[in-house]
Amino acid sequence: MRISLASDHGGFQLKEVVKEYLQDLGHQVLDRGTHSEESCDYPDYGFEAVKDVLSGVSDRAVLICGTGLGMSILANRFKGIRATLCFNEYMARMSRLHNNSNILVLGGRVIGAEVAKGIVDVWLNTPFEGGRHERRLSKLERLGGEYKG
Repeated sequence: MRISLASDHGGFQLKEVVKEYLQDLGHQVLDRGTHSEESCDYPDYGFEAVKDVLSGVSDRAVLICGTGLGMSILANRFKGIRATLCFNEYMARMSRLHNNSNILVLGGRVIGAEVAKGIVDVWLNTPFEGGRHERRLSKLERLGGEYKG
């Protein structure tokens, strides 16, 4: 699987752990930055990974910032993106089963490396259930294009 990866400075350390883990599992990783713990703006890096998913360059993406909140807000601004902030394996499982999540968001300052690896594992290996959930996702896509305020 091709997986884009992006973080800000608050998620940099965890991004490096997740990158190595994904590569060890045999996935092709596209690291969209950041490449240090120097202060930076999460939209600059997260948007690159979001574009990868939207264009088909990547199958999925993992975004990491300090809490995961900023990256979640960024990613979910785009039609076709279903970014889910997960703090445990149950959330990761449900994000795939019911929401067909295509972007996983993690908080680098709120979860540890081993917990993150477990979340990534479950998220990568859980299929979308479809059925009634497909109907709900279709409604989300329609609503996102209809409301003009």
